[in-house]
Amino acid sequence: MPGNTKRVFYVKYLASHDYVDALARRPDVRLDKLENDSPDEMAAPILEAAHAYQIGSARDELNPRFHAQRDLLARMPNLLVVSTGGAGFDTVDVKDCTDAGVLVVNQTGGNAEAVAAHVLAMMLSLSKQIVQTNHALRRGTMHDRAAFMGSDVHGRTIGIVGLGNVGRRVAELCRTLFRMQVIACDPYLDERTMAERGAVKVTLDELLRRADFVSINCPLDDTTRGMIGAKEFALMQPHAFFITTARGFIHDERALIEALRGKKIAGAGIDVWDKEPPPSNHPLLQFDNVVASPHTAGVTREARANMGKFAAEQLIMILDGKRPPRIVNPQVWPAYAKRFEQTFGFAPEG
Repeated sequence: MPGNTKRVFYVKYLASHDYVDALARRPDVRLDKLENDSPDEMAAPILEAAHAYQIGSARDELNPRFHAQRDLLARMPNLLVVSTGGAGFDTVDVKDCTDAGVLVVNQTGGNAEAVAAHVLAMMLSLSKQIVQTNHALRRGTMHDRAAFMGSDVHGRTIGIVGLGNVGRRVAELCRTLFRMQVIACDPYLDERTMAERGAVKVTLDELLRRADFVSINCPLDDTTRGMIGAKEFALMQPHAFFITTARGFIHDERALIEALRGKKIAGAGIDVWDKEPPPSNHPLLQFDNVVASPHTAGVTREARANMGKFAAEQLIMILDGKRPPRIVNPQVWPAYAKRFEQTFGFAPEG
């Protein structure tokens, strides 16, 4: 092993073996693997030596003791960067990382095509009552086709909350495929930028009142946690559908249950949950007008390969002292750059 070796580790799984292959081509990089149940005596030396932590984005698949938060960071004095496996960073306390001078990066955009396609699949399944007819056929209760009358999506209005990589692709598909009207809410984008991405900028309340389909495509953070609750569901039209492929805890599950039970909305497509996967007796799984999936919107062969490529390329860029493109906490850069130079003997670019 050459001197000044860069130490990287991960726990349990990676998005793609392409990640391993990419790092293996670098003789100056060592990749270690831990398991969720790795004993402390095995984990401690790996944690202590690590410069980079390739962390999974699914919070319920990673043992909480390996979530990137203050207690774990205290055991990793040499850590410079936490790199998530996906766009989300539920398993990372960004503030704790920033306080420790640790850079956080994600792989936003790597699975945008897969997630956007999932949104459209849910939208079509709900509007065409595909779940209801599937259930009726299997139960032997299909007696009258007219009882399962669907609706066209052509010309309808979709409201997108969060017009980033996924949201803008949803906007493009809905606008071009179905000539839908696209409205969006995103506090980080101005009207011109949103227009360039194919959407009209509106407030969240206006979006909820106007949209036939509401699609949640924003990250989970302090500003979006609990953003969609009873008040917001009450603003939606009775014929409207709620779709979320973002993160659990952005919407209030109990409020959604009550909205469906009271027929305040027409149905929902849910890919993300407070607990993942949800138990089979979860109240939302008892509604025929709910299309459910276990956080698999971004899980395709192509997306996983892309995410692995994104993560490996970005991490190598970081270890080579370059400024990466997908930084979650840019304010940490000065402190991070100082620690990087102390570790490797040269200052990173940027």
